[in-house]
Amino acid sequence: MSSDGKLRLATWNIHSGVGRDGRRDPQRIAAVIGELDADVVALQEVESHHGDLEVLSLLAELTGMRALAGATMLRPVGDYGNALLTRVPVLELHRLDLSTPGREPRGALDALLDTPGAPLQVFATHLGLRPYERRQQITTLLSAMDPGVPGPTVLMGDLNEWFMWGRPLRRLHAHFGPTPAPRTFPAHRPLFALDRIWVKPLRCLRSLEVHASPLARDASDHLPVVAQLDLAQDPG
Repeated sequence: MSSDGKLRLATWNIHSGVGRDGRRDPQRIAAVIGELDADVVALQEVESHHGDLEVLSLLAELTGMRALAGATMLRPVGDYGNALLTRVPVLELHRLDLSTPGREPRGALDALLDTPGAPLQVFATHLGLRPYERRQQITTLLSAMDPGVPGPTVLMGDLNEWFMWGRPLRRLHAHFGPTPAPRTFPAHRPLFALDRIWVKPLRCLRSLEVHASPLARDASDHLPVVAQLDLAQDPG
């Protein structure tokens, strides 16, 4: 990030690295992350291994970023779940369990980043497919947002919220303020705004847009979302 408080964030569901052509290509995922040129990237549907390939380590190596794993499923063939890639130093890292009995395990990474002026609290997540899951998960996430942290808070990830006026979105609008929600899914012809970035205080958000390059459209079934923050807008 720049010394004047400018910070670029992104979130992307990488679909286990499998693109529209059916190929699993971590190098292509890394190339799109390079296009994003973000300081912090939240990833969903990350497989830590594919055969002998350590996917998350490879993404970190190819992008020159530090990888933070947030596995939600531990499997003999390789862990699966969320991840953060960051160029910003990490002060603290917590892993939140957002799982609902009988449903696919879900979680969130809660990272406190060392940004100028005051720390930045970042939550990276992938919420459940059922409305009752998302309602519970939003309750847990909002309760984990520490009001004592003297700096901005960011929530980003695949929220899986199809309903524009669903209760989870209403609660997030109430907490963060009205935030742009560009369509991201499916990548070849986006209809739904599943992938979100929320920032509090809202005045720190300078821009938010979908990254729809030809490579991004082919690399996954979701498009990335990119936000530009100005942390100097938060007095701390």
